[in-house]
This record gives sequence, C-alpha cells and structure tokens, in this order.
Amino acid sequence: MHTHLQIFSYKVTSTVASVWDNIKSVFSSQADPEAEKKEEAEPANQAETVEDAGKEEDGMWEEMFKSHSDSKPNGPSAVSLDFSLPGVEHVYGIPEHADSLRLKTTDNGDPYRLYNLDVFQYELYNPMALYGSVPVMLAHSAQRTTGIFWLNAAETWVDISSNTAGKTVFGKMLDYVQGSSETPQTDVRWISESGIIDVFIMLGPTPKDVFSQYASLTGTQAFPPIAALAYHQCRWNYNDQEDVQAVDAGFDEHDIPYDFIWLDIEHTDGKRYFTWEPHKFATPKEMLQNLLDKKRKMVAIVDPHIKIDSNYKIHNEIRSLGFYIKNKDGGDYEGWCWPGSAGYPDFTREDMRAWWASMFAYDQYEGSMENLYTWNDMNEPSVFNGPEVTMHKDAVHGAWEHRDVHNLYGLYVHMATAEGLIQRSGGVERPFVLTRAFFAGSQRYGAVWTGDNSAEWDHLKISIPMCLSLGVVGISFCGADVGGFFKSPSPELLVRWYQTGAYQPFFRAHAHLDTPRREPWLFGPENMALIREAVRQRYTLLPYWYQQFYHAYKTGQPVMRPLWVEYPQDPATFALDDEFLIGRDLLVHPVTEEGSRGVTAYLPGKDEVWFDVHTFQKHNGAQNLYIPVTMSSIPVFQRGGSIISRKLRVRRSSTCMEHDPYTLYVALSPQRTAEGELYIDDGHTFNYEKKEFIHRRLSFSNNVLSSVNLSPESQFSTLSWIERIVILGASKPKKVTLKTAGAEDTQLEYDFDASMSVLTLRKPGMNAGVDWTVTLG
Repeated sequence: MHTHLQIFSYKVTSTVASVWDNIKSVFSSQADPEAEKKEEAEPANQAETVEDAGKEEDGMWEEMFKSHSDSKPNGPSAVSLDFSLPGVEHVYGIPEHADSLRLKTTDNGDPYRLYNLDVFQYELYNPMALYGSVPVMLAHSAQRTTGIFWLNAAETWVDISSNTAGKTVFGKMLDYVQGSSETPQTDVRWISESGIIDVFIMLGPTPKDVFSQYASLTGTQAFPPIAALAYHQCRWNYNDQEDVQAVDAGFDEHDIPYDFIWLDIEHTDGKRYFTWEPHKFATPKEMLQNLLDKKRKMVAIVDPHIKIDSNYKIHNEIRSLGFYIKNKDGGDYEGWCWPGSAGYPDFTREDMRAWWASMFAYDQYEGSMENLYTWNDMNEPSVFNGPEVTMHKDAVHGAWEHRDVHNLYGLYVHMATAEGLIQRSGGVERPFVLTRAFFAGSQRYGAVWTGDNSAEWDHLKISIPMCLSLGVVGISFCGADVGGFFKSPSPELLVRWYQTGAYQPFFRAHAHLDTPRREPWLFGPENMALIREAVRQRYTLLPYWYQQFYHAYKTGQPVMRPLWVEYPQDPATFALDDEFLIGRDLLVHPVTEEGSRGVTAYLPGKDEVWFDVHTFQKHNGAQNLYIPVTMSSIPVFQRGGSIISRKLRVRRSSTCMEHDPYTLYVALSPQRTAEGELYIDDGHTFNYEKKEFIHRRLSFSNNVLSSVNLSPESQFSTLSWIERIVILGASKPKKVTLKTAGAEDTQLEYDFDASMSVLTLRKPGMNAGVDWTVTLG
C-alpha cells in the first residue's frame, strides 16, 4: 500500500492554539491549496504533490540524476512550513552562499539551497548550494531581532518573498504620501526532503539576545589556541621537506611572521591519510622539530575518503569493524576520490568517531608531533563519480538513509578529528581543525573557510558578506583563501587580499596546484613590504583578536560582525556588507576595488567619534566618510570610548611574543571616558577552564585610567608588562602619576601632540596582571 505525504504549509500566527488548529487541519487533509499550487510551479524545489494516489509521476518513486539512480525506498517525502515576519525587510544567515549579507527575495528565481556540495569554481551572487549549511535565519528591524532555526540535515530549500521587494525609495515615499503604505512583511518558506518539522524560534529582542539564545541550543565557538589566530601559509602543495624548509627560511629572511605552514594531499603516501610520502617526506619528525625549534607549527590534511587497499592499515581496520557507510544493497559504499576507489567511514556512528579520534594518538599517526594539527577537506562528502559530486542519497547509515543526514556528515568528521587532537595530549591541549563542510554547531570544533574561491576582485569582495553570514549564525572562526585558490592574482589584488585577510578571523593564504608560486617575496620588494606590513598589523592586534574569541566562546557573540549588530536602530547599517566590526571597537573598511583611489566608509553612531588607527585623526559618527587611499592603506577605525591592547614588538611567530609587553590605545568618547579589557592565559591549553587566566577591566574616566580584576577567583601570572599608553582625544596634563599596590607613586614621562590631541605615556612599566591607576593631573 502506498501512502503519500501532502506537502503542507501554514502561517505561524501569534498563538499556540491557532498553530495547533492548523496542524489538526493538515492531518484532516485540508492543507493550504495555494501552497500546493506554488510547489507545483517550482520544480527546483524537488518536491511535488501527489494529486491522485493512483497516478505515479516521474521521479516520485525512483529518480534519475544524469546516470545516477536514487531508489527512494521510502517513497517521496518532504516537510515544509511558512513563516511570516511582519515589519521585517531584512533577513540574514542560512550560509553557505556566495551572496550579499542581506538575503535577496527569491520570487523570480531559485530558492536558496542548503545541501553540502564540493562545488568547482562556484558562481557569485547566487543561491546555489556550497560546502556547508546552517539552517538559521535572522530577521531584523529597528524594533526587534528574531531568529528561526530549522533543525533538519536533509536537502533544504528556502524561499523568501517580501511585499516591499523591488520598490524604489521613491515608490515607498509615494505610498507614504498617498497613505497607502502597507506594513513591510517578509515571508519565508522552508522545505526539506525528509525528516520532521523541528523548529526553534529565537525571540530576541536584541541581536545579542538572539546570539545567546542560539548558542544555548548549539554551543559557542571553540576557543582557539592564539597561534591559530595568527598567519597561515598554505598551498597545494609544498613539494617536500626541503621545500618546507626553504619557505620557512624565506619568511625569516624577509622578516615576515607566520605561525603555521600547511601540507595538502600530496604529502601522503598515495593519498592514504595518516601517512607520509616516503621519499619527499621521509623524516617528518625532523621537519616538525625544525619548526618547533622556531616556535612554529604545521597543519596536514586528513580527508574522510579512505583508499581501498588491503595493504593500508586504516582501510583494513575500518572494513573489519564494519564502519563504512553502506550502499542500498548492504555492501560497503564505494566512490571515486583523490586516492581512486575509496570507502567513506560512517561518522554518524559514535563508535566510528571514537576509533577515528584514536588514530591521532602519537603512537598511531606515525611521524606526528604536538605541533602537527589537522585540516578536514572534501567532507561534504565529495564523491567524484556521485550525483552532484556527492554521495547517493540512498546510501545507508544504520537505520538512516544518507538523504536524512547529508548536511551533518562534515560536522561529524570535524567533531571526531578535534576529539582526536584533544585526546592525544591527554585532554590538555586545545585542538585546531579546519573544515570545509559544516552544519549548525560546527563552531564547537574549530574553523571553517569559504572553499575554492578564485583570484578575482569579486571573490575578494564576497569574502566579507560570506564571513559575516557565518558569524551571525555562530561560526566566528571563518576566512577565505588569501589571493584566491584558482587562477593567479595580480600583485595589486594579492596585496589588497592580504590587507583584507589580516582583518578577518581566519588568515590563511592558499593556492591551487597549477598556479605559479606566490609566497609574499615573489612580487618584488615594494609589494613584499606592503604584504609584510599587513601581516605585522595582524600580529600587533593578536591580544585583541584573542580577547574577542574568548568572548565568542563565553557568550556566542560573533567576532567579525555586521554594523547593525551594534547599531540595531540605524537603518543605514542594515544592508552594509563592504565593511564590518571586529568586536565592538574596531571598524574595518577594506579596499576591494581595483585601482581604487578612495573608499567611502559609513561611521555609525550619531553621538560617537571614531579614530583612524593609523593617523589618530578623529571623525564624527553617523556620516559617510570619504577616505583617499594608496596601496598601503587599510582603513581601520577605533571607536571613541574603547581601550584596545596591542603588542608592537612583532617577532617570527605569535608564540615568540608570549611574554612581550603591551601598548594600550585609549580612545576617548565625547564624554572623555573609555573602557576595555585585557585577557591573558597560556594561549594553548584548557587550563582557562580551571580559572587559570587574567581578565581585567581597563577604564578611563575623570582623568584616571585604571586596571581592576574582573575575575578575582582566577589564578594566573604573566611576565608581560605595560610599556606604553596612547590616549587619543586627550588634553595636555601638567603631570602624570602611576599608583600600584605596595609601591610608591611615580611620575611618568609623556609626550603630547597638540595637533592631533594624542598623549603618549612612555614606559609606565607595571605588570599587566596587577591593579594600577594612572592619574592625569
């Protein structure tokens, strides 16, 4: 007997009772007929209604995709629900798409698709599916922010329509003058191929409330080791140990810091992961020790497709344990990937994940050391000879079809790998794992990147909204391949990409096997100096980045955030995605246009001021500011009312800077106040969970700058001290006095630049972890 599921949709209204009435009406087969018509008109939704139980339509019970068959053993299915958002014109989220931050209406085209795929040279400004899926949408207006979390890991489509879409400003004014203006409304339809309706509504009302509500469901961003926030040098591929050594030496020779060098798939023995190419990487521990001696690290790729080879230990163990995903006939599923014929471990199984984690132990992963970390690529999963380059939907994970769990596969690979890195150190060291595929909750396991982009200006531009879209749905540790993965960047594009990437959370250069080499010193001394300066700016700001990630871990707030998150009542910020905030206090407007002579940045906050971090020039908020630029320009502004700590002594890696002194930048508000924080721990272990850290509040008011302990119960000491304090928007004092506990008051030397109102206090010298006050007399 065939049963058919009617696709049903209904409007969520304000009362539970009316929702329940609607649900009852669905089960008495009285679904909204208009909704059914819309489904029939949208073949892209891959979901059709059965008009007549006796009539079978093409693709209902078995579907062909090119040469691939989907047997659909459970028949056709879909679940769908409509949401109406009165008063809302701006919705965000549902990554991953190469599109603007503000989601577009889909009335005249395809819906946004959520289905993790290995996409070759993806298109921009397009709703097509990419490598990851987070089924979370945020709706924002000047009155309220809300969120919808559609918890479903099957293929999902999201349709967006709006009653104001396409209306010009003039048209809206005309409506207003004629008194005919209707309340703006956005309608959203979610439709998934299988599963159940499981929806969480985050009621806000502020953006920060929505972030914490979502974090309570899926967790917060993993707190990375500080080195992971520094610069990463990667390509497909560094050829051998000598190549690695030469690149490492090149960074020292040209005085450019870096923390991680990366190895892609060619480092393995025939694409057998957890192994090393026996001739080119014959002594991996020697290579790793040479890096460790310089306080540097390495990342090696470990993909989830396993070469079918009876001489390969990993394959033999997975097969004998029965851990491979099965095909619809019950045999091990086989697909084609980098090694040739490959099996795919079933990471949805807890016992499989535990086994995988155990493979990262130092005595299992031969040649590995404590400074080797991991990168999970191709985990959508990528199957070169599968439908849409992924796994057949009727492959089997125990009781579930692959179609039910597809978008979760990458998260489970990421989870098992991160757990392996934690376990190998006995639970002491924080992991660092980069993943390409992701789902809601992937933030708990590490970083993501935007996949195989291209060396084109539009790809540089799109990196900003792509990372912002990830940040608002919990994934703060995001970046794009600097320079573009495919093709070769011009020197100008490469420099601008370094300048942009230096102010995005995950900062890694990467390139395709077939591209010419592009280490920073290969483009002439002028371009190298510009790249070096961008990388050095990143290193000076690491204390601030690290503090922002501590807050993301504690609260779920994004690190790189759209301006509307901090200025939720300013409509001028609602669609901005060519500039962004890092935390609350730094505004960045990268130069992303070829041949640019200037950019226009919107500085928010009508009663606020912003200071150019390079010149200390002060600008009022609530204005569009034109900024002339040269090739060395990276427009960055510090909010008046904030205090930011930097380390200005840049060394060859972040670990070398651990005990270096801080410079505090105090940017005064119009009320002549400022506040900020200083967070310090060991930078790499989980000891912060045992209260082993320093967390201090820095504040300036009434001409007194003070540092007080925010966490009196915590225990940690630092060798770092305060070597300089720079106060922006200051007036000239007669004297400056430092007070610390148990020491006599001391008078500090200072310089005052009257033309810029900048006061610099030289060598105050107190330890960064103690109470102190500085009084301007």
